[in-house]
Amino acid sequence: MLLQPPPPSLARPAPAPQVRTLVFLGDSLTAGYGLGRSESFPSLVGERIRAAGLPWRTVNAGVTGDTSAGALARMDWILREKPDLIFICIGSNDGLRGLPIPELERNLRAILVRARQGGIRVALAGAMLPENYGPGYREAFRGLFPRLAREFRCPFLPFLLEGVAMQPGLNQADGIHPNAQGARIIAGQVWKLLEPELRKP
Repeated sequence: MLLQPPPPSLARPAPAPQVRTLVFLGDSLTAGYGLGRSESFPSLVGERIRAAGLPWRTVNAGVTGDTSAGALARMDWILREKPDLIFICIGSNDGLRGLPIPELERNLRAILVRARQGGIRVALAGAMLPENYGPGYREAFRGLFPRLAREFRCPFLPFLLEGVAMQPGLNQADGIHPNAQGARIIAGQVWKLLEPELRKP
């Protein structure tokens, strides 16, 4: 005797995948300073996520002018979003202001620890400073980010502005903030880093 499939009205629909949350924690580069909301690199990564059919929503927690201390102070708000993954790209303004490296490290470490304690995965982006800051400070600043990434064993993008910094055609008139074309390049690099994390069960 052959068993017949149940009528369509009785068939159980497949459960919808649970939507998870990706938070971009950063400064003006993340906020999309000088760009339309849809042109910021977090928005462009969100477009790629939707195109790939992945069950994630994105939250742009970039604040223009923010520092590592400001990002740390906002962690309570970030955690209320119940993120599953945080992409941390903060610290450039600290470096530009000459913040002592140990203080920057304390702030970044505290952000990473709070995320880990909450069971949240993290990815980290590095930063670099102009040559007029002196080789000692510049090297200590640049070396901090990969060292923390190794310690916390998190995906790491060595330089958020790779291929965009110092390129006039990819930046706004201030020479610091990417234009729409530059933001697309950054989004491609961030997507390449995050896609494997977003596909994990």
